[in-house]
Amino acid sequence: MKISRRLLWVLAVPVLLIAALGVWFYLRPVSFFNAQIDFQLEANGVHSRWVTVSGYKVHYFVTGPKNGPIAVLIHGLGGRAEDWRNLIPYLAYNGYRVYAPDLPGYGRSEQPANFSYSVSDEANVVLGFMDALDLHQVDLAGHSMGGWIVQLIAYHHPDRIRRLMIFDSVGLDVLPGWDTRLFTPTNVEQLDELEALLMPNPPTPPAFIARDILRLSGKNAWVIQRAMDQMWTGRDVTDAMLPQLKMPVLLVWGDKDRITPLPLGEKMHQLIPQSQLDVVQGCGHLAPVQCADRVGPVVKQFLFAK
Repeated sequence: MKISRRLLWVLAVPVLLIAALGVWFYLRPVSFFNAQIDFQLEANGVHSRWVTVSGYKVHYFVTGPKNGPIAVLIHGLGGRAEDWRNLIPYLAYNGYRVYAPDLPGYGRSEQPANFSYSVSDEANVVLGFMDALDLHQVDLAGHSMGGWIVQLIAYHHPDRIRRLMIFDSVGLDVLPGWDTRLFTPTNVEQLDELEALLMPNPPTPPAFIARDILRLSGKNAWVIQRAMDQMWTGRDVTDAMLPQLKMPVLLVWGDKDRITPLPLGEKMHQLIPQSQLDVVQGCGHLAPVQCADRVGPVVKQFLFAK
């Protein structure tokens, strides 16, 4: 039986598509996983947008009812807005209008060569982001370096912040007890060490995935290095600022955090008399991502407390 040329094409196209997807996954697995996350977010009504702030193009996600209370979520060093993907539904489902920007230098936002990437300058961009979108008073959250950024905003602009949420954060006048070069790994051994710092019992990625992670690390290393050079000068530390905060403050910490160990959270709790400290058992530095099923209810209770 002779098969027509058209039928051969019909049969071949799915095979070629599958082969192309396989090649894409092998060569750029991180892009493949990112596309899955994008699909998940869009399917859940989380939309991707851009806005210009201080001349920089800033990407952000937004979801939730337009007339709801506003939450702004700030990611950490080397992170991106998608890091909040597991916590965003808890807020949107409970009526919040949620905004999660990519800071300059990270995610899909612009990487300006003339930007300092200090926490104070990033804080100014967050304020500019809020101004650009007419977000006058918000519930503000930050993770890791993002937690430091939101501390500065809450201190310098308390009228803009209704409630403050700080997750596994830096900001105190304490130098890291780990090798900061690991945040820009250049080989598999350093990548494994970084993963062990970020989470308990980390999985070992296949070699082709590790290779792609290292490729992206090399591409963005200059931003992270410039940010860390600014962070450890002691210029923006918040030890003297925290006791002066007046708004309700939630501190969330993984008890297995090795990047910002729990004693840092306990010290912040002591410095902020009206703060609430919630310790997430068995979780490391990535509590908003990996432990959202336990963090989400705590955040909801805090935000709706009378």
